[in-house]
Amino acid sequence: MKLRVVVSAAVGLASGIFCWFLMKHLHQDAADFRWALHLAHRLLARQNPYDTPFEQYPLTAGLLALPFVRFQPETAAGLFYGISSAVLAFGLTRYSYRGLLIFLAYPYWAGLITVQWSPIIAASAFFPLLLPVTMAKPQIGLPVFLSRLSRRGFVACVVVGAMSLIVMPRWPQLWIAQLGNYDHFIPLLVLPGPLLLLALWRYRDRDAILLLLAACMPQRWFFDSFILWLIPRSRREIVWTVFFSWGTGLWRWYHPPHNFTEVGRWTVLFIYLPMLAVVLCRPHSSPEDSRA
Repeated sequence: MKLRVVVSAAVGLASGIFCWFLMKHLHQDAADFRWALHLAHRLLARQNPYDTPFEQYPLTAGLLALPFVRFQPETAAGLFYGISSAVLAFGLTRYSYRGLLIFLAYPYWAGLITVQWSPIIAASAFFPLLLPVTMAKPQIGLPVFLSRLSRRGFVACVVVGAMSLIVMPRWPQLWIAQLGNYDHFIPLLVLPGPLLLLALWRYRDRDAILLLLAACMPQRWFFDSFILWLIPRSRREIVWTVFFSWGTGLWRWYHPPHNFTEVGRWTVLFIYLPMLAVVLCRPHSSPEDSRA
């Protein structure tokens, strides 16, 4: 346990400092995390948090961002991503330290640069009481919620959801009105995305269910697919999926995308299809064999 705590703290400290450094020197403030901070600040000021068409997060994200509002944006971003990474590392090392290899995946680093929710949402798969974080970004949280649901996790989500309605009863209506501004792609609908339906062959495997649910969700960029690294278990599975994920990074570096269909196609090719191969090629196993 002590070694797990030390390793997790080291991962969180390194990622948090690096995230803070990037935000500070690239003048990004808190990058995408600023929208959760915006919600939190508006809540504290008792103002409408959906006063801009760019605010596309549910109010639950603002509630979860409240502990960070007193910090400078860059510091808040570093703390948030560092804590998220540390909690994820702690969950991964419950089974073995090879799970830490998922931090090498390109979507993790794409998320670090833009300060995303995907690491903490992935971490919620290991800790039922953390499951309410899936409500901060439902389009990637819902697959984790449905595939890792437990009684304690469900109760925790109900409590957080009820709190958000008490704070602002009309927020779901205001939030839904913003969704038309969300640019996205759906992996299943982007060629060769329909191939992902082959995961139905393993419909009793919750990793296959996670893959299918994620493929049906609207997504914006490569970082949204980081939750898929809950699927690989062996060192070989992790290494190969990490390796292929950098195909998206190299493509992004040399060929900036012109639209979200392009982003979706390369996400499917280099992230979703390798995960499909993992699910289909893995020997049949019982639910208890799942890592999370």
